Amino acid sequence: MPGARVVVHSHSHAPDCTRTVPGVNDWEIAARLGVEDTIARYVRFADSGRSHELAALFTDDGALVVGSEERRGPSSITEFLEANKQSLAGSAGGGGRIRHHVSSLRIDIVSRDEAHATSYFLAITGIGPDHWGMYRDELRRVDDHWRFARREAITEGAAPGGWQGDRTTRSG
Repeated sequence: MPGARVVVHSHSHAPDCTRTVPGVNDWEIAARLGVEDTIARYVRFADSGRSHELAALFTDDGALVVGSEERRGPSSITEFLEANKQSLAGSAGGGGRIRHHVSSLRIDIVSRDEAHATSYFLAITGIGPDHWGMYRDELRRVDDHWRFARREAITEGAAPGGWQGDRTTRSG
């Protein structure tokens, strides 16, 4: 199995170098980059309130699972996101805006058309750190674009008095 060639650019005056990564194919690199891009678009669209564009990152039968709530399909996902956007806008604990920071991304390429990913997130609102947890993702390649077949957002903690902390307290 041929390895993919990776070009490493140096910011020093040293010449660029090229090395081969054993056991990695070009399609796998493209798949990883596509999955990373989908995950990055998700948080950008979420943070800017672009619910329709975020929902379009899911397959037609894709599921977004947040806590005990599961939404399936772009229309239902958009409805859920719009309700969250209104909740954040009206929350003293949210400060009206949110930024999701994603880290420790691990991508497992299952096949040319299927991937699994896990990552950690920290959501920060206008008043500071709000909630944090983990994403568990199943993605499929559809028409050359990586889409979420399933995204599970698992909240592991929330700041008292914050937007998510207030919602958790209200909902039990």
